[in-house]
Amino acid sequence: MPELPEVETIARQLRGLVTGRTVAHFRCEWHRLTEPEPAALFARRLEGRRISGVRRRGKFVVLDLEGGDALIVSLRMTGQLLFRDRDVEAHPHRRARIAFADGTALEFADTRKFGRMAIVDGAALEGAGERRRRTGEPLHRHLGVEPLSRRFTARWLREFLRRRGRAAVKPLLLDQTGIAGVGNIYAIEALWRARIHPLRAAGTLRSDEVERLHEALRWVLRKGIRFGGASPRDYRDARGQEGRMQQEFEVYGRAGEPCPRCGAEIRRTVVGGRGTFHCPRCQRAPRAGR
Repeated sequence: MPELPEVETIARQLRGLVTGRTVAHFRCEWHRLTEPEPAALFARRLEGRRISGVRRRGKFVVLDLEGGDALIVSLRMTGQLLFRDRDVEAHPHRRARIAFADGTALEFADTRKFGRMAIVDGAALEGAGERRRRTGEPLHRHLGVEPLSRRFTARWLREFLRRRGRAAVKPLLLDQTGIAGVGNIYAIEALWRARIHPLRAAGTLRSDEVERLHEALRWVLRKGIRFGGASPRDYRDARGQEGRMQQEFEVYGRAGEPCPRCGAEIRRTVVGGRGTFHCPRCQRAPRAGR
């Protein structure tokens, strides 16, 4: 699933490609894409609207519309937003097409059909997860703190981990209502850089370890953006190009290989239902997990 660096890469590209363009026509080619809103009503709300800006919130691509609304796109596992500046053959897994008044277009392709689109109040994206999310409520109303924002300080992270002290640290990093945008790959890379085992209870981290984790998260996310995101499988940017971050992974996907820091064999385990990679020497397991 595309994470913060991949979504940020797409948002930055689209900012220069679609800002100022007016939507002439919206065609939905997968009936569940706009659920629960019917595609015909979705099209009526979108057509004729001018895109005033493009940004990222968590793992959502956000196209701001004049009037205060925002079109949010969740790429999920295999979604791609592809800008088309001329007539080209449609992507074989195209699920929607946004045609602009000047003849350009934005395609949404999605092999596995997990991606979704919604038109929401742009102001609803500005919260920071203060209220507990209720079952069935949309995630975009409860996104947490952006890890590259000024609000995300080591002090904030320390307090966040203290409040959930009994939980394992890695699943906490993936909770989008706490920290918005961090996914499995970058959590794994950050924990390795900070020398913290994925199963460490959050409340057991010392102040210096929290400082290391704070630095590591921001470092790996910025590096991911610099390399255009990672394309271990399906990810493509708005021009259809692969990212290069997968060539920079230290531990993700490298089970059985030597740790680049100490030489110990990298191990693969499952934490919170997600495949996890760590170095058993650099990232010492908590006593109960040894």
